[in-house]
Amino acid sequence: MGRGKLRIYLGAAPGVGKTYAMLSEAHRRVERGTDCVVAFVEHHGRARTEVMLHGLEQLHRREIDYRGTVFTEMDVDAVLARRPAVALVDELAHTNVPGSRNAKRWQDVEELLAAGIDVISTVNIQHFESLGDVVESITGVRQRETVPDEVVRRADQLELVDMSPQALRRRMAHGNIYTSDKVDAALSNYFRPGNLTALRELALLWVADRVDEYLQQYRGEHNIRSTWQARERIVVGLTGGPEGRTLIRRAARLAEKGAGGEVLAVYIARSDGLTSASPKELAVQRTLVEDLGGTFHHVIGDDVPHALLDFARGVNATQIVLGASRRPNWQYVFGPGVSATVARESGPDLDVHIVTHDEAGKGRGLPVARGARLGRSRIIAGWLTGVAGPVLLSLLLTSLDDSLGLANDVLLFLFLTVLSALLGGLLPALASAAVGSLLLNYYFTPPTRTLTVSDPKNIVAIVIFFAVAVAVASVVDLAARRTHQAARLRAESEILSFLAGSVLRGETSLEALLERVRETFGMVSVALLERQSDVEPWTCAGSVGPSTVARPEDADVDMPVGDHMALALSGRVLPAEDRRVLSAFAAQAAVVLDRQRLVGQAEEARRLAEGNRIRTALLAAVSHDLRTPLAAIKAAVSSLRADDVAWSDEDEAELLEAIEDGADRLDHLVGNLLDMSRLQTGTVTPLIRVTDLDEVVPMALVGVPAESVDLDIPETLPMVAVDRGLLERAVANIVENAVKYSPDAIPVTVAASALGDRVEVRVADRGPGVPDDVKERIFEPFQRYGDAPRGAGVGLGLAVARGFVESMGGTLAAEDTPGGGVTMVLTLRAAPGNTSIAADLPARVTS
Repeated sequence: MGRGKLRIYLGAAPGVGKTYAMLSEAHRRVERGTDCVVAFVEHHGRARTEVMLHGLEQLHRREIDYRGTVFTEMDVDAVLARRPAVALVDELAHTNVPGSRNAKRWQDVEELLAAGIDVISTVNIQHFESLGDVVESITGVRQRETVPDEVVRRADQLELVDMSPQALRRRMAHGNIYTSDKVDAALSNYFRPGNLTALRELALLWVADRVDEYLQQYRGEHNIRSTWQARERIVVGLTGGPEGRTLIRRAARLAEKGAGGEVLAVYIARSDGLTSASPKELAVQRTLVEDLGGTFHHVIGDDVPHALLDFARGVNATQIVLGASRRPNWQYVFGPGVSATVARESGPDLDVHIVTHDEAGKGRGLPVARGARLGRSRIIAGWLTGVAGPVLLSLLLTSLDDSLGLANDVLLFLFLTVLSALLGGLLPALASAAVGSLLLNYYFTPPTRTLTVSDPKNIVAIVIFFAVAVAVASVVDLAARRTHQAARLRAESEILSFLAGSVLRGETSLEALLERVRETFGMVSVALLERQSDVEPWTCAGSVGPSTVARPEDADVDMPVGDHMALALSGRVLPAEDRRVLSAFAAQAAVVLDRQRLVGQAEEARRLAEGNRIRTALLAAVSHDLRTPLAAIKAAVSSLRADDVAWSDEDEAELLEAIEDGADRLDHLVGNLLDMSRLQTGTVTPLIRVTDLDEVVPMALVGVPAESVDLDIPETLPMVAVDRGLLERAVANIVENAVKYSPDAIPVTVAASALGDRVEVRVADRGPGVPDDVKERIFEPFQRYGDAPRGAGVGLGLAVARGFVESMGGTLAAEDTPGGGVTMVLTLRAAPGNTSIAADLPARVTS
């Protein structure tokens, strides 16, 4: 008897249709004559799912008495006794009631599979054991019912039941998932668009990885060794030249042709000095590749082809995109070039695309700016040309039957001297001149095979040859040095020009500037250190890279900036000529730091100016609102004091009530004004204490009629860390605002719920609502949306409420109430060590 096969329907969240899809598959199998039964399916009161159970055989469930309550679970013995071909088992991650055959339902499924019964089941992505921490960080809820990932990975078939977050929320709002009394809480808590989008991405990525596993398994079973480019990862090799943009766009088009394609642009710089590319062009290309959804990487490596291949293999790339060489054809005598080398050594697993562009064959312009230093390979080539070249030339010329003449021989030796100067500099050229003179004397000046010269004319020729060779070598070497110096100065000026322009335009943050220093000089880490005086310890104003130093003395390179600031670099020791550019970077870093601090001071000044503006607006806004209650109080008092009028007891009571109402309005208005003033001046200092919401929120509702509010504060909520007085004032202002705009016959709902380490208080009204573009403006001072009468206040209630909530570390935002109206969402931090006793239903559902 073989093992049964497991088919799982995977969903991103409850309600996407997993159970419905499973029942639809069961109906199809029954129609084909398959013996299919329902071992356990929970429809959760969903009418459409319940209808799908009709026509399917449902096995008896086992009843278990636990703590005085009867629960039903799948009867494994009944399923084994029935021995169907296919059993439907819903909610694979479900935890069985104590006293069941197994602790988890997936263990029940394992028994059925071992008995040779095929099983079709369902599970949500949030119930995977490995994703528990990720799901908790997204939703704020820790899933207690989990299933090991390996159980799902061993499934013979895995099918994703997908639905967009918008469609799922519409299904929820229509009542197709939960009953109407739970819809608002579910939409506001677990079924938020952000939560659903993140869970959906998790499900898609997990299934994509599972597809990769299936593909690798198939390739192994069929002994397939070649690469199948099912998921493209394309590396773009950049030189910093203008052709880089063309390469990046070409790679992006290649990535779009495959599912899940990824573009990684990499620039490889040598480790012996300044970057050989235009910083401005590299910055443009970095922005371009990031805009196209790729990533930019900066790698240090002296051997560019091998560094590029190492990077590509390190990121498991499938393709490499390179540009056609910009070198002229004659320069290929010095080597095949990067593109040809990469293509030759890429192997069968990497496809190399050579992309043509407008700059191909036009040359690279001036060489890399690295001063007068030549590469090791150039110096070796110069010495070989200067020493071995004349020897080989002598052997070649002596093997010829007919002599070319001393003049032609001298010119050939002179050519080798010039070539050695071009390759290796002055010393190889001098050696070439000396060796050439000796060989000319020995082999080509009569009498040959001796170092003596019989003809004085030949002596003059050899002397002139040596003098010309030395002069030409000196000129060539000097020209090469001047060329390198000019190229270096050009590179330096380009770097500094771009740097100064970006800093002056405010485009460069301190971290971005330090990162550019690290990339330019090939360093491991860079830090900007400062101190207040010579005796104070150093502090880090900004740093990039790992293992930054704490003192300039500990760095490989330190560049002072004034008396109490220094730029510290770790990685290698820089040559003296690089320090000139580094000093400019250090000065710019100090400028950027000063500018950031000035921006902070300007923001503080702006805040103070805003406070002055608020106070000015306050005086203008309250001129009417303060006088109205005062006028009512004065009129009532004057009437009571009138001697010519005999007031009845009812009239006196009415006048006294008017005085009391006016005083209350005046007290409320003055209180809001004082609170707003405290918020603007930053003098609100919350006294944080651990508090129960059910002790604070009811006290905030004293000022509104009892019948105008429905209060729902569960006793199981965790305690919150708040200032009780500030929270009471904030809730009172929010509720008063909601009651003001809500219709008289419909009460305002005040409910609280727990979400992980947060507690939410939601105040929902059924008023006219607020457009999306106004939701933030209603929290600004002196803002009253719509046609609120002048007597309704000066528009400070919500502004004061948000200020108080934010001072306690919470948030206050406005959302649409399902069915119309506005819901104010007040989010607070739960006190450390306090968790809810029972999570909300939408956070615990498993189907």
